[in-house]
Amino acid sequence: MTSSRSIFATVIGAVLLGFGAPALADDGAWSHTLVYTADVMGTVSGGTTHAGRALDNLDLIIDGDLDKAFGWRGVTLHAYGLNNTGGKPNDLAGTLQGVDNIEVDRPRGRLYELWLQARLADGKVSALAGLYDLNSEFYSTEASGLLLAPPFGIGSEFAATGPNGPSIFPSTALAVRLKISGEGGRYAQAAILNARAATLGDPDGPSTDFDHGALVIAEAGVGSDWRLAVGAWGYTHGQPDLRALAPDGQPALSDARGGYALVEYPLVAGGEGRAGVRGFVRIGVSDGDTTPFNSGWQAGILVDKVFPSRPDSAFSIGLERGALSSKQRANTRDQGLAAARAESSVELTYSDRLTKRLTMQPDLQIIRQAGGDRDARRVVVMGLRLTVELN
Repeated sequence: MTSSRSIFATVIGAVLLGFGAPALADDGAWSHTLVYTADVMGTVSGGTTHAGRALDNLDLIIDGDLDKAFGWRGVTLHAYGLNNTGGKPNDLAGTLQGVDNIEVDRPRGRLYELWLQARLADGKVSALAGLYDLNSEFYSTEASGLLLAPPFGIGSEFAATGPNGPSIFPSTALAVRLKISGEGGRYAQAAILNARAATLGDPDGPSTDFDHGALVIAEAGVGSDWRLAVGAWGYTHGQPDLRALAPDGQPALSDARGGYALVEYPLVAGGEGRAGVRGFVRIGVSDGDTTPFNSGWQAGILVDKVFPSRPDSAFSIGLERGALSSKQRANTRDQGLAAARAESSVELTYSDRLTKRLTMQPDLQIIRQAGGDRDARRVVVMGLRLTVELN
């Protein structure tokens, strides 16, 4: 059987050979990014045991302007290969939401994204089709981007849905997306995605049958320097219920849907040699029948240029709370545990570039009622991320 690493190498090689590696630097039509990330993350208090785990992530991204390359006006291509190895630090922390945004269940190589995008009407309308990470454009805030805990990437009440999660890290799904942009930063976008996220490198490969239905999501927003947005999502087919059973003893199928709102705002305008501060607040809700969380919120700030002499220094603090649904709490009580109403955490992190290619980021997280256990000791997680830009 071909290994996942061989699949990964074959896919990347095909992309490079198919478009011509020399063309990557030819007349600006092609660009590439190669980044290696290595984390050491472990619990120092609470959790299942006090230990650490090492894990890593390799990103290879190729972007092509097909107008410059082949004369396809307004069309771009995006190819993204991903490889993950290493341990599972959340096994030590015992949380429901995770502690590291590059942790995966199955270490392997994947074709993470591969899509074509066409821009129309002077760039005001764009249409995209292919393997697509919905969190790259939906339910995302730039101000939360430095934080490592998964809830700051996308709300847990949405991330925990679907047969294999929605089309987000580490497995994407086939999708089509339409976006319309207007004056003053106004925009509206919608996407239809295969409900079962699976891509090349996953055990069964890309899912093309839509047997589990589709995930439909829409978002509208306004603002340029600041942004206010609202979104809604839902699955066309019922998803397995957390507790209700069908007559055959299998989980009953229930409607899975939800919505969210977010705002980010420049609290302090940065400038030459001056720190800038940007804040964010997000809140999401879901049905609570098919996911452990019926709502959640995240808030925090990002400070750029913390030290004037170090222009790449950045600090971020984030707070989040994932409210557990009544069915999830009942499942917890069935295990003989005292059910908490929520799992929550606070994270502090600092990032700085040490050399032209190397960035270091220490991280601290404190989690309350991990795993939804009201009596669980407070968990303290410490970590270090090293990022190397290889291109």
